[in-house]
Amino acid sequence: MKAPDLNRKLTLESAVQVPDGAGGYSTTWAAVGSLWADIRAGSGREVAGIEVNLSAVTYVITLRAVKAGSPQRPTPGQRLVEGGIRRFEILAVTEADASGRYVKCFAREEAPL
Repeated sequence: MKAPDLNRKLTLESAVQVPDGAGGYSTTWAAVGSLWADIRAGSGREVAGIEVNLSAVTYVITLRAVKAGSPQRPTPGQRLVEGGIRRFEILAVTEADASGRYVKCFAREEAPL
């Protein structure tokens, strides 16, 4: 396997539920750490959002591997953020190579049309 070009700095974020004072909660995102990544675009499509149509693009994001169980290892349900603007929802994570040096995150980015 050719080594990926880890040239994009991303922030790994986890969802945190914060009480709203009325018996419910709201979801905010907390940074877990910074990672360098190789981002490859996949296919795109239009999806119906709640109020507007969205453009959805899938990505394969390759990162340097972190030990399983480490809080800095991405998991489905987390997201990767680039520059505070682009947000990639992590759908699945798998080993990228047999030696376990890299992991691949299958992610989706949605943006309003």
